Amino acid sequence: MAKSSDLIQGTLDLLILQTIVREPMHGWGIAKRIQQLSDDVLSVGQGSLYPALHRLEQQGWISAEWRDSDLGRSAKFYSLTREGRKQLATELNSWARLSSAVALVIQRA
Repeated sequence: MAKSSDLIQGTLDLLILQTIVREPMHGWGIAKRIQQLSDDVLSVGQGSLYPALHRLEQQGWISAEWRDSDLGRSAKFYSLTREGRKQLATELNSWARLSSAVALVIQRA
């Protein structure tokens, strides 16, 4: 299983924004969802996740509010802001360009 430090720099922000695009989620749920969607290849530790969530909130790309979780506990749920949706589109375009370029190098080398 890959460690969060194995992620390409800046990729964690993209993964978080994409994970909460459909519905607000709490931190543990975001980490679990990334792990599930990657077939357990990616694991995001709390030491990486919560600073990233704080940074994204400071940039105005996500907002947070306290709600009761499914387990009946209070948890901070994160959702995309309008600016966050714009940033997600920008990051998805950048990712597509980067992954296409890497694929070209692999195929042509």
